[in-house]
Amino acid sequence: MVENGMKRVMIIDALNAYFRAYIVDPSMSTNGQPIGGVKGFLKILQKLVRENKPDMVVVVWDGPGGSAKRRAIVKEYKAGRKPIRLNRESNLTPDEETENKVWQQTRLLEYLNELPIPQFMFPEVEADDVIAYVTQSEKFKGWQKIIVSSDKDFIQLCDDETVLFRPIQKEVLTTKNVLEKYGIHPRNFAIARAIAGDKSDNLKGIVGAGLPTVKKRLPFLFEDKEYSFQEVMDFCEKVESKVVFFDRVKENKNLIIRNYKLMQLYDPNLSRQSRQKVDYVFDNLGYEFNRTEFIKMMNEDGFGVFNWNDLFATMNRFTVDKALRNK
Repeated sequence: MVENGMKRVMIIDALNAYFRAYIVDPSMSTNGQPIGGVKGFLKILQKLVRENKPDMVVVVWDGPGGSAKRRAIVKEYKAGRKPIRLNRESNLTPDEETENKVWQQTRLLEYLNELPIPQFMFPEVEADDVIAYVTQSEKFKGWQKIIVSSDKDFIQLCDDETVLFRPIQKEVLTTKNVLEKYGIHPRNFAIARAIAGDKSDNLKGIVGAGLPTVKKRLPFLFEDKEYSFQEVMDFCEKVESKVVFFDRVKENKNLIIRNYKLMQLYDPNLSRQSRQKVDYVFDNLGYEFNRTEFIKMMNEDGFGVFNWNDLFATMNRFTVDKALRNK
């Protein structure tokens, strides 16, 4: 995943990583409450910085009501998702579990505030849009961008400088890997998924048209060229074939357009004000590592014995690098 000679920024889909830790880590705090979401996230962070040696880490959260803008287009967006199933023992009632989950997330934000790591969370904005904007930022032009998330939505952002690390699937996706695996170029991945649909977000696609079918019927999506919806429609109109796929695409034009609006990240659904806030944070980042307070919080929460040397060394390096750049 590491490219020699390039600076590296690692962009973490925070809620994706937090839930992964919360579900499996059985750690308990000194007051007898589960703390695995916090501790597990920090373990994940340490492993990531140890293996990838980034020059910067960015953490992005879904904001409160983050799906509101897309739900205004499709009210069923992300509806019907199954409740989180724990892969660990818990003696808490469902209400207590929900309260603890929220407390842990809030506590994790406090931990990360003590690290030289920018965090972003905007009301009614999904992390996807902020992450997309960060990868497109002029600040990181010439850097390798490593997106950390199991979410397929980010495949469309893969390019010569951007890769997607999917921890659950244990795979790193580059443009080359995406072409080999799906036969669809990242620049055309959003339109392909708009046709196929996305069950995880409760977005219906064309009947019988999964990504393998889209690849087979629209082979030009393999090319390193961003095809517009109209170009896809024109192809389906002109092709001489009795295959039902092409008729279904033409019949479901509005559905595909709707899906594309919801799925595409090439033009992030982020207000000008939010974009300016992101830019301001990067231009004025303090890079302070409050190690004493961080350790104090760990002790308060009963983290127990664990070797955090790699995490601390990386945070110290971030602080030193910033100081050297300011000289």
